[in-house]
Amino acid sequence: MAKLVIEDRCVLKGDVKVHSAKNSILPVIAASLLTPDTCVLEEVPYLYDVDIMEEVVKSIGAKVGRTNSSLTINAENINSFEATYELVRKMRASFLIMGPMLARVGKVKISLPGGCAIGTRPIDLHLKGFSLMGANITLGHGYIEAYAEKLKGETIYLDFPSVGATENLMMAACLAEGTTIIENAAEEPEIVDLASFLSKMGSVIKGAGTDTIRIEGVRELKGTNHTAIPDRIEAGTYMVAAAITGGDVIVEGVVPEHLKPVTAKLKEMGAEVQEYERAVRVRALGRLNSVDIKTMPYPGFPTDMQAQMMTAMCLAKGTSIATETVFENRFMHINELKLMGANIKVDGRSAIIEGCERLSGAKVRATDLRAGAALAIAGLCAEGRTEIHDIYHLDRGYIKIEEKLKKLGANIIRTEE
Repeated sequence: MAKLVIEDRCVLKGDVKVHSAKNSILPVIAASLLTPDTCVLEEVPYLYDVDIMEEVVKSIGAKVGRTNSSLTINAENINSFEATYELVRKMRASFLIMGPMLARVGKVKISLPGGCAIGTRPIDLHLKGFSLMGANITLGHGYIEAYAEKLKGETIYLDFPSVGATENLMMAACLAEGTTIIENAAEEPEIVDLASFLSKMGSVIKGAGTDTIRIEGVRELKGTNHTAIPDRIEAGTYMVAAAITGGDVIVEGVVPEHLKPVTAKLKEMGAEVQEYERAVRVRALGRLNSVDIKTMPYPGFPTDMQAQMMTAMCLAKGTSIATETVFENRFMHINELKLMGANIKVDGRSAIIEGCERLSGAKVRATDLRAGAALAIAGLCAEGRTEIHDIYHLDRGYIKIEEKLKKLGANIIRTEE
C-alpha cells in the first residue's frame, strides 16, 4: 500500500493546472450508452473512479478505447443487462447506468451501489422517478431489477436536489415518449455539462442549471465528441492549500464562476483572490481569520470542500463553525486532524474549531477522498513528518497530487509501505 510522506511546513508558490471534472466525466460515460454510435471524450484524466466506470460499461458489452487522454466508447452491441457486482460495489456513480439502460434497452439489473462511506445517500429518488416514468422495479438480495417496455415522460418532483437522481432521470428522459419535467432538480455545473453532452447527441433539454429541467424525448441519439468542464473541487483544494500555507498560487484551467463559494470564504478569511478568464490567483500574508461554513447544494458551499476548509479553520485565528447538511457521516477526518493537534469539538452536524498556531506531523489515515485531500493540506502546514496512509482514496479524484504539490514547493513524496 502506498502512503504520502510530507516533511515540515512549506509556502506554496507557482502555478498548477486542474484536470477535467471527475464528477462530470462519470455521468457522461454512462450517457454514452444511450446511442449505438461512437462517443469520444477528450482530456479524460487517469483516475481510479474513471477506470471503474470504464469497466462497468465494458461489462455490459460496450467497447472502450484509450488514446492518450481521449476515451472512445461504442455501445452498439449491449449484450448484458447486469452490471458486474464487484465493480458497482466499488463506486456509487456506477448506478448512473440505470437510466441509460432503461431508456435504451428497457432492462437492467444492478447491485446496490458502494463508494465512500460518507453517508447513506439513498437511491429512492432515482427509483421513484423511474417508477413514475413507467418502470417496474423489484429489489431483493442486494440487487435492483428494472424493466420498462417504453419509458414515458412525466413530471417528477425530487424531495431533495440530488445530483445523481437528476442526472439519472435526465438521461432516461432523453429517449422516453413525451415530455419529462424534473422539479427541484440539482443545479450543479456538472448537471449543465451533462446536458451539454446530451444536447450534442440530439437531446432537447431546457433549464439545466436551474431547479426545473424540461426534456423532450427523441427517438434516437447520435455519437459526439465532448470535453468535460474543469474540476472545481480539485481547484478549490489547491486554492485552500495556497491560502493556508501563506502562499501565492495561480490555479489554471478553471471556470471562476464555479468557484464562487470557495472564493467568498477565502476572502472572508483574509486571503486575496484574483479572478481571470480561465484562472484564479490566491495569495495570503499571515494567519487567516476564522470563518463559518454550512454545506448546501449548489450554489451553496460544496460538501466536497468541507474537509479541506476545515483544515484551514484549524489554523485560523479565533473560533470557526462547520455545519454539514448534505451527508451525515462526513466528519471522519476530524479524528485524524486531532492527531495532528487540531482543537475540534463535534455537536451533531456541526464542528466547532478553535484555531491553533501550528499543527504537528503525525501518522494519519485518509478515510475518504476529500478527507485525504484535507490531510495532505494539513501536512503542508505541520511541523515535522506527516504520513498519510490509505491514499488509494486520494487516487479516486486527484491525479498525482504529490507531484503537483511538489512543483509548488512542498517536500512531499509517495512511497510504498
